[in-house]
Amino acid sequence: MARKRMHAIVHGRVQGVMFRAYTQWQAETLGLDGWVRNLPDGTVETVFEGEEQQVEAMCDWLRTGSPRSRVSRVDCEEEPAGGMESGFSILF
Repeated sequence: MARKRMHAIVHGRVQGVMFRAYTQWQAETLGLDGWVRNLPDGTVETVFEGEEQQVEAMCDWLRTGSPRSRVSRVDCEEEPAGGMESGFSILF
């Protein structure tokens, strides 16, 4: 199957609520490669790659987020797949 890559910005109350850790756990559960990080404007940025069905499941999960988060919007944009390192990391 073809790999798919997604770049997402998550808006709302998503910092200080374990959002990055839950994102990493969800991505690893789905078998995705990529990373997640906080941005200075209070949003969270993530890039992930894997099989199309798992990538779509991750986009859906981001709309809900971690138990204590309050997601108001997710901007998901597809990017060309390939070149992603194996594993999923939290960037600081």
